[in-house]
Amino acid sequence: MSKTTLFISDLHLDASRPEIIQLFLQLLNCEAKQAEALYILGDLFEFWIGDDEDHEAVQVIKAALKALTQSGVPVFLMHGNRDFLLGKGFCQATGCTLLDEGCVIDLYGTPTVLMHGDSLCTDDVPYQQLRQQLRNPLWQQQVLAKSREERRALALQMRSQSGEANTQKSTDIMDVNADAVKQLFLQHQQQGVKCLIHGHTHRPATHDLVIDGLIMQRIVLGDWYQQGSILFCQPEACQLQAYHPA
Repeated sequence: MSKTTLFISDLHLDASRPEIIQLFLQLLNCEAKQAEALYILGDLFEFWIGDDEDHEAVQVIKAALKALTQSGVPVFLMHGNRDFLLGKGFCQATGCTLLDEGCVIDLYGTPTVLMHGDSLCTDDVPYQQLRQQLRNPLWQQQVLAKSREERRALALQMRSQSGEANTQKSTDIMDVNADAVKQLFLQHQQQGVKCLIHGHTHRPATHDLVIDGLIMQRIVLGDWYQQGSILFCQPEACQLQAYHPA
């Protein structure tokens, strides 16, 4: 698989879903080994309590990522709304490189901005307020000072509260805001950005839009709850594909 870059997001890996962990390991051992790079755009884990996480399933995932990066395939990682506490320790253990939200890469000649995507869901005001708290370095420092058991309990509580809150929201509110997407492209005009790749919404699709007379593309990655979802990008084009066990 020459000249191919892979993009995934929203795997939500958790020991309670071993089949999805195995599917991810399959990707790392097969398609990813033939790729030029692998980008994970947030929510690799269902939740992350800190880089001292010692669960057996996490150790297996870290070892597989390390094997891939040591084979010469770079792996780039971005924070999601579930694993925002991923830090330098995880990167040192795996060889992954942590990217900032909204970074721009040259994807085979096309300037492309990468995001998890939750910051574009501006209609969901309560979530944006929560996001601001979760990304606050002081708050994160206070949480990481707690014991692993306390952090795990807090993560489970927050996950439960998030699930309950989402049942009360319309699906439109939890999707990206069109004006936010437009403003993002306009902010990157000088860099010549023509493409946006993101996850978070779990609505895999490719959207073509026209901004200031120019054709732009927004590619949304799918989640890994029922099956895998991978964006295969080559110099000619990008294609979203479902990913299944071999």
